Amino acid sequence: MSSATTENGPGQTQNSRDKTLKKPTSSALRGAIQLGIGYTVGNLTSKPDRDVLMQDFYMVESVFMPSEGSNLTPAHHYPDFRFKTYAPMAFRYFRELFGIKPDDYLYSICNEPLIELSNPGASSSWFYVTSDDEFIIKTVQNKEAEFLQKLLPGYYMNLNQNPRTLLPKFYGLYCVQSGGVNTRLVVMNNVLPRAMQMHCKYDLKGSTYKRRASRKEREKSSPTYKDLDFQDMHEEGLHFDQDTYSALTKTLQRDCRVLESFKIMDYSLLLGIHVLDQRPKIREAEPQTGGAGAGAGAAGLTRGRPLSQKVLYSTALESIQGDGKVGEAVTTDATMGGIPAKHKEEKLLIFLGIIDILQSYRFTKKLEHSWKALVHDGDSVSVHRPGFYADRFMKFMSTTVFKKTPGIRGASSKRKRSSVLAQKSASQELLSSHREEKKEERRERLERARSLASLSGQVPYPRPDQVTLPKGLYRAISMVPTTSSSLTTVNQSLETLKSKSSGDISHPPLPLKDSSSSLGSAPSKSDGEKNDGTVLDEYF
Repeated sequence: MSSATTENGPGQTQNSRDKTLKKPTSSALRGAIQLGIGYTVGNLTSKPDRDVLMQDFYMVESVFMPSEGSNLTPAHHYPDFRFKTYAPMAFRYFRELFGIKPDDYLYSICNEPLIELSNPGASSSWFYVTSDDEFIIKTVQNKEAEFLQKLLPGYYMNLNQNPRTLLPKFYGLYCVQSGGVNTRLVVMNNVLPRAMQMHCKYDLKGSTYKRRASRKEREKSSPTYKDLDFQDMHEEGLHFDQDTYSALTKTLQRDCRVLESFKIMDYSLLLGIHVLDQRPKIREAEPQTGGAGAGAGAAGLTRGRPLSQKVLYSTALESIQGDGKVGEAVTTDATMGGIPAKHKEEKLLIFLGIIDILQSYRFTKKLEHSWKALVHDGDSVSVHRPGFYADRFMKFMSTTVFKKTPGIRGASSKRKRSSVLAQKSASQELLSSHREEKKEERRERLERARSLASLSGQVPYPRPDQVTLPKGLYRAISMVPTTSSSLTTVNQSLETLKSKSSGDISHPPLPLKDSSSSLGSAPSKSDGEKNDGTVLDEYF
């Protein structure tokens, strides 16, 4: 990247040099941004569409814009400046990927004055938001701009694979040279819509060392809290239904792996919480109070009614959408793309995005980690190697900040228990019917046995072991193989019957005895209590 240099001429004093290098005012910078973007984007529309080539990521276009104007540039009332555009063809592709048309891009940035936001962070960056709440413009340091340009090929590949991400969406990288000073700036998506009041804002890293908002920050009307503050104020975490939680953690996991592959660390999750039914959702015009990080538009001015965001995948809900219920969610003006959540009994809308990803783990960061580790626990400081940082960041978000709604799991367990009870009840009914069938079968067998006893035409005795048998059955009984003792008993009975001179067909009961036990002995229970199956066995 080129940069302007200033040399002291003969007789030039230190004060005159400082005056030459004076940083442009905010109003002059905003005007230069709108003029420069208006010119470069308009000029880019005349170039034909084509595939992005590797050299496109390293192209730099420059135009000088004097205050009196030129054949190519309009006149303006700002100091002379030079406007540079980095990788114009690549960023044009990124804007098309997110559905941003050149006319809409120019209208959002150039139609009305940019709104300045305050910066609560440690950096000296300036933040501007467009009047339609679509884009954030942030000034970055030279090393951050260089790192972003080197990152573009990998960023291009990641967006092609998955445009749904919580990583910043970069729409342009520019540089304004005015008064010998280079002011580099990046255009990206707005994470926290100004039209939706944020009752709480957090900048979360997953670390604990000095991760509490300062006293000065807490005195603001819309402060940005940090990790330890979140654990104090939302110790139970934010609860989501199972589908939303899975989609959110999956998106974070994928983004962390991408950042780790680029050796990026010290990034943050910007989290905005809107409590439903606590205050009016849409804020009227009110004094500017502050912002946060790359998505610092959480607080500020609104002009009339808010406009729903038109950029694809720009809202939090769109960024985590996937298959199932979450994928069917629709962004409306009422929710502004917020993710439904709960904290205790409060219903919330969550707005979030990963910010500050232009910090690579270079020599200075390694030195910073080593120095802090000497005076404090090395694993708790913010600066750490990318792999450890990603794991710690993901663990903190998925276990402390975001949690599954307990009711979902309870309902599932209840359904499982109901299913088990239903299966058990069905099994009992089946066994009961099987038992009834067995009883009925035994009853029928008993009836058939009793019908055999009535062949003589007489009413059978209550007990089948004392049934009076006709003459024809004696021959059958004599032919039944039995033990010697039982055969002797049968023969004695037959001899007794033959000795009788009477030809009466009535015969005394013939007990079926065995040598070991007498089936004709008196039962211990009443006849009515005797098991039907046992009676049948005794008969046969």
